[in-house]
Amino acid sequence: MPKVSIIIPVYNVEKYIKKCLESLAEQTLQDFEIIIVNDGTKDNSEEIILNYQKEHPEMPIKYYKKENGGLASARNHGVKFATGKYISFFDPDDYLDKDLFKNLEKYMDDNIDVIKFKMQTVDINGKILEKLDGPVFEKCTGEEAFKKLCTFDKFIDPACIYLYKREFFIENNFEYKLRYHEDYGLTPLIIIQAKSFVSTNIYGYFYLQTEESLTRSKDTKKDIARAKDMLDHYDNMKQLIDVYEIKKETKEIVKRYYTNSVILKASTLSGQEQNKYIKEIKKRELYKNIKPTNLKQAVKRIMLKFSVRLYLKMR
Repeated sequence: MPKVSIIIPVYNVEKYIKKCLESLAEQTLQDFEIIIVNDGTKDNSEEIILNYQKEHPEMPIKYYKKENGGLASARNHGVKFATGKYISFFDPDDYLDKDLFKNLEKYMDDNIDVIKFKMQTVDINGKILEKLDGPVFEKCTGEEAFKKLCTFDKFIDPACIYLYKREFFIENNFEYKLRYHEDYGLTPLIIIQAKSFVSTNIYGYFYLQTEESLTRSKDTKKDIARAKDMLDHYDNMKQLIDVYEIKKETKEIVKRYYTNSVILKASTLSGQEQNKYIKEIKKRELYKNIKPTNLKQAVKRIMLKFSVRLYLKMR
């Protein structure tokens, strides 16, 4: 059994996939398998991957093709073929520090359910743009971890900055859903179900920022679809945590976390679409998820109940 199954969904990443694979070839801990899922790519990604596979027969690459279904679908497909002790979800336009898995090995040997590490954003030339900080703590329960992360960490959702013990992932029937905000929809639910969790100070993931990602043009149809998916993720969370065996306090923290993201999403919409979205927020009575501990929070709760737009201005 390899230590890590690295799942890489591929869709139109011909510019980046080779560097991604090279960063895996350079890992100082080589006890892993690479599971590439071609999610109906339309460019030359497949040719690049197959050539790389042919030129590097020593690399443990498993290659699968499927019709395009989005990132969530591709990840779920990859999990079916994973045999490693841990699962890593790796985006094909990013790359890893050569010592990442070696540095995380002691936590894998300790059978931690979820291991968190850190990312840094880089430009196309490899220049570090930002190191994304967050709390560092030793082994605790997932519930304790989520409380700490919610308080001090702005980057909880990205699946790529975690290792998940495969047995834990499979036994809990975790699946990514919908086309947008799939990490937001699942990562918090994974964390709170973990019996053990560590947050390390290891910066091992390089998140590429290209001109395209920095200057992405507004797409109204996609904004509407993203907002709808965010509401669906919220509804799914509400349904699931009612049956999770977790503390009442944890449920309240999770609801509050999802609520803040759902409300902020309203600012990406305008006109009638924003009006429709705000109606959905009011229908769900999200203001009830705000548990005020001071006067300011009490005022914000009342504001959210009566005016989402005013609430957004107060943030």
